[in-house]
Amino acid sequence: MPTVHVAAAVLSNRDGEVLIALRHKDAHQGGLWEFPGGKLEPGEHPRRALDRELGEELGITVKEAKPLIRVPHTYDDRSVLLDAWRVVDWDGEPHGKEGQTIDWVSPDMLHKRRFPAADRAILTALRLPSVYLVTPDPGSHEEVFLRILEQRLEEGIRLVQLRAKSLGEVDYGRLAERVLNICDNHSAKLLLNAEPVLVPKIGAHGVHLTSGRLRRLNSRPLADTYWIGASCHDADAIAHAGRIGVDFAVVAPVQTTDSHPSATPMGWHRFRDLAEHAVVPVYALGGMTMGDLEVAEQHGAQGIAAIRALWRA
Repeated sequence: MPTVHVAAAVLSNRDGEVLIALRHKDAHQGGLWEFPGGKLEPGEHPRRALDRELGEELGITVKEAKPLIRVPHTYDDRSVLLDAWRVVDWDGEPHGKEGQTIDWVSPDMLHKRRFPAADRAILTALRLPSVYLVTPDPGSHEEVFLRILEQRLEEGIRLVQLRAKSLGEVDYGRLAERVLNICDNHSAKLLLNAEPVLVPKIGAHGVHLTSGRLRRLNSRPLADTYWIGASCHDADAIAHAGRIGVDFAVVAPVQTTDSHPSATPMGWHRFRDLAEHAVVPVYALGGMTMGDLEVAEQHGAQGIAAIRALWRA
């Protein structure tokens, strides 16, 4: 069936609340909440459609916007490509210019509203940070490792993957408990690079699936209350991750990396192709630094994931 291309806007106020609008009952997916926006006209660029739709719907003029996520989704009666943009600056006071109800809602409370299925990935993206720290192996320097981790959290890191391949299950679990305590003290989320069954035992916030673990799964391994990330290297892995219901994917290697010097980097153009076909937010991994964050976002990434560059920050 033909695909309907839709531009959608995420506007945030000074309190961090997000603007949502209630769809008219006679519209497709009527009675549900949505992010403001609308269909592209033939030949229209998504950014231009965003400007036009927000002027018509909210009475504002967009001054600055950047890509957030593109979500392909198929309903029973149509397919849509939801092109979501984060609007960071505008002129005017948003209001329901077409008579629609609007509301400002905290990102953590958006799940209490009913949205079309295609919007779920946007809801996830709004709760995820732009930077994902993957820890190096602590080796025999556990106390130094924990000190550096706390420094990174004090500097603003809010999503951490505990990757410690050299540790056995018992030692990994013991370290994970210590890391979790530090993360909780800084309101950061901890994902274990381990078997999913360990997550509820430790009390961690979720799991990061290696590509091998991802391949062995046919369904989501943890409840929706946990975060699930997955390592993906190609389109098949990204599609499988979407089917089993992970929350986000990490795609690598984008650039040359010291940890895997023999791996062939895919480059930004290939990364963008993969990100555009993902139904979940995607982080770029491989040779990333904070200087790559803007480039990553412009190529459809949620943000960047890194080990050394973020650990040495």
